[in-house]
Amino acid sequence: MDVPERTGLAADYFQSYSVVGLLAVVGVLFVAVAFAAGRLLRPVVPTQEKFLTYECGVDPVGEGWAHTQVRYYVYAFLYVIFAVDSIFLFPWATVFAAAGYGATTLVEMFIFLGFLAVGLLYAYKKGVLTWT
Repeated sequence: MDVPERTGLAADYFQSYSVVGLLAVVGVLFVAVAFAAGRLLRPVVPTQEKFLTYECGVDPVGEGWAHTQVRYYVYAFLYVIFAVDSIFLFPWATVFAAAGYGATTLVEMFIFLGFLAVGLLYAYKKGVLTWT
């Protein structure tokens, strides 16, 4: 009697993995069919203009090497950091309202905001936040 129960549990266990495997196969097939359909349906008309480098709607002029201002990337990184960090404020607000978690989450949030303030202060001291 003990053996059939174990076999049933094993069958249920592997059946749940078979569903995941089947979903993975269907996903791969879906992507393969989409790529194949795109390859079959698209027009193939090679021209000289199609082989040119295209950058933001501007035709390439001169050499391929150009100087880029790094500070714009730093602004983008700072924005992403603070946008992602602000997302953590919403779950914190919901947990803060729960009974028994108020003081702990308050201390954790001040530590979190302290790290953000140190990062912002570091960026300010390095002159990253000055627009010149």
